[in-house]
Amino acid sequence: MTLATVHSRALLGLQAPEVTVEVHLANGLPSFTLVGLADTEVKESRERVRAAVLNSGLTFPHDKRITVNLGPADLPKEGCRFDLPIALGILAASGQIDASRLDRHEFAGELSLAGDLRPVHGALAMALAMRRAPTGRCLVLPEASAQEAARVPDLPLRCARHLLDVVAALRDEDDAPPLAEPPAPIPQPPPRWPDLVDVRGQVGARRALEIAAAGAHSLLFVGPPGTGKSMLAQRLTGLLPPMTEDEALESAAVLSLAGPFDASRWSQRTVRSPHHSASSVALVGGGSPPRPGEVSLAHHGVLFMDELPEFPRAALEALREPLENGRITISRAARQAEFPARCLLVAAMNPCPCGHLGAIRPACRCTPEQVRRYQGRISGPLLDRIDLRVEVLALAPQALSGRRDGEDSTTVAARVAVARQRQLDRQGCTNAVVDAGRLDDVVQLQDGAREFLDGAASRLGWSGRSLHRVLRVARTLADLDDTDAITLGHVAEAIQLRRGLPGA
Repeated sequence: MTLATVHSRALLGLQAPEVTVEVHLANGLPSFTLVGLADTEVKESRERVRAAVLNSGLTFPHDKRITVNLGPADLPKEGCRFDLPIALGILAASGQIDASRLDRHEFAGELSLAGDLRPVHGALAMALAMRRAPTGRCLVLPEASAQEAARVPDLPLRCARHLLDVVAALRDEDDAPPLAEPPAPIPQPPPRWPDLVDVRGQVGARRALEIAAAGAHSLLFVGPPGTGKSMLAQRLTGLLPPMTEDEALESAAVLSLAGPFDASRWSQRTVRSPHHSASSVALVGGGSPPRPGEVSLAHHGVLFMDELPEFPRAALEALREPLENGRITISRAARQAEFPARCLLVAAMNPCPCGHLGAIRPACRCTPEQVRRYQGRISGPLLDRIDLRVEVLALAPQALSGRRDGEDSTTVAARVAVARQRQLDRQGCTNAVVDAGRLDDVVQLQDGAREFLDGAASRLGWSGRSLHRVLRVARTLADLDDTDAITLGHVAEAIQLRRGLPGA
C-alpha cells in the first residue's frame, strides 16, 4: 500500500478542528515534501520523523518520493503535534503497520530523535473537541499530555511513551499489545489561600470583597500606599466557591494552550498578576499564531492589576471588550481566534501621583491638575465597567497592632457559597453577567427603592450601563441576605459602593 491516512487535530484558539494527514509513497527522485499550510515547526518534523524512525529500528523509505498533505489545506497548522501522525503514516504506507487500524484512532505527539514521545500543547482542547463532537475514535497522546486529557470524562483515551509502543499496537498481528491507559489523576489537597482574618480593620473593603466574590463583580481599591490594597486582593480567591467540573476543564484547557498544564493545580482558581509594564498583547492575547493573554489565562479565576494607572493606556483600553462580553477575539491577517475571558478583575491604585491624597499625614503634595491627569489615565468607559470602587484609607497604629477583629475566610466563604448557589438556581449564572433583558425578571425592587435609585442616577449622571451594574450589585446584596426582594438599604449600599475616585 502506498497511501495512508492518519487522523489528528490542529489548534485554533480553543478550537481543535480535525486534520487528515495523508502520506503517499511514489517512485521517482527521493524527496520528502510536506504541504497543507504548515508552519516552520511542522516543516521541521521531516528531520525529526526521519531520525526517530531510523533510531527506533524501523525502516525509512529513503528511495521513495514521500508526499505528506495536511488537510484541510486552508487551515493553518503549527506546533510539533503532527510528528507522530506523519511517522505513522509513513510506516503504514510502507507496509510496516496495519493501515486499517489507523482509522480507529486520532494521534498527536512530538517525537524526539530517539523516538520518545514528548507532550504537546492543547491536549485538553483536543479532548474537549472530541467530547463535543464524538467521532468514535480513540485519542492517542504522549503520557504527560494524556494525563491532562484524562480529566475529560467518558473520552476514549490511550497513551504511549515511545514510537515503538504505538507501532507494536498497530501491527497486523492478533497478539499485538494494546496501548496503555493514562494513569489515574492523583487527588490533590485543597489549596491554602491567605486568610481574611489577617486583615486588621478595613471593614468596608472586607465587605466589598465578600460582595465581589458572591456576585463575581469587578472591584477597584483606591488608597494611599501601604494601606493593605494588595493584601486584600490576595485574599479574594479564598472566598470564591469551588470550581465546577466544566469550569475546571475550561480553565485548564486555556492554560494548556500556553504550556503544559500543572496537574497539581487542577480545579484551583487561577490568580494572574501581570506587571504594570505588560503590553496590550500580553493582557488580552495576540501574536501569530494567536495566543491567550492574561485575561484569558485567568478564566474563571482572578486577574489582579496592581498600580492600575501605570499600565499602558492601550493595554487598559483593550480590557473593555473582555470585561463586558467575557470573551476576546484576536484577529490577524491569516487567522482569527476566540478565547474565553470570564475572570474576576481586582485592581488597585493610588489616588494621586504621590499617593497621599486625602491623608492627613503625610499631606498630599500634588496639584489638582496633577491629580486630574493621573486619574485620567483610567478612561471613563473602563471605569464604568468596574462594579465596585472602594476607598482604602490608612489605619491608626493602634488598630494595626491590636487583636484580630474580623471573620476568617472560611466563615465568609460559606456565606458566599450560599449566595452564589441562589444565583445559579435562579438564573443559571452569576449576577454580574445577567443579561440586561433579564434584569426585570431577576431584580424585584421594593416600594421606594426604584425611586431612590432613579433619583441617584439622575443626580450622578449615570449611563445605562452604570444603572444596570448597580442593580446587579443590589441583587447580590439581597442574595447575601437570603431574600428575594431588594430593599432600599440594598440599593443605597450598592450606590455607595459605586463612588467616584477621590478628589474627582
